[in-house]
Amino acid sequence: MRELRTIGVYGFDAASFLERLRSGGVSMLLDVRQRRGVRGTEYAWANSQRLQASLAAAGITYRHHRELAPTTELRQLQYAEDARQGVGKRTRRELAATYVDRYTAEILDHADLQVTVSALPSTGAGALFCVERDPEACHRSLIRLWVVSRPVQGRRSQYCLRAGMAWMTISSPLSKIRTTVSSRRAWVSKPSRSSRCGQSSSSIGSSQSGQSAA
Repeated sequence: MRELRTIGVYGFDAASFLERLRSGGVSMLLDVRQRRGVRGTEYAWANSQRLQASLAAAGITYRHHRELAPTTELRQLQYAEDARQGVGKRTRRELAATYVDRYTAEILDHADLQVTVSALPSTGAGALFCVERDPEACHRSLIRLWVVSRPVQGRRSQYCLRAGMAWMTISSPLSKIRTTVSSRRAWVSKPSRSSRCGQSSSSIGSSQSGQSAA
């Protein structure tokens, strides 16, 4: 069984971020940012070189998946919608439908996520990592939903919600992950929370602020 969790930058400092990874059993961080830096001193710990050094010291493997990052054009499209709604990157709660459609068509439809998922650690969990606090405000939620909704070995991934963390348990080996999306607008919706785990929390969140970061 393989596990894939998600986490963001906002709402953490360096110490609480690493502690959340440890408590979540994360042994591999999958960075899906285009630009691996965050403005301001508060989040300087999340800049690529510092982050990689901290992860290495903690015994957590780091992988950068730039092929899953949105293009500059797509990011600007989302920023335009943010401006229209009067929100910022740190306060956004959801992605624009147009962004979802285009990210799916231009990035996910062409990504070989079977390779990505196959490389997840067999011991411990992997975690998709980007910047935004809320999962629904970030493209990492689209990656997660893609994996959740695709059949693996004729079965669907089990979306488990337990102890305030979100993760997917994925059967292995992987052989039948499709790379097309039949209904792109469906990505706007969250996966069902009526899993067999029977819990209601949905993210690896900030222990200090109560903010979710999946």
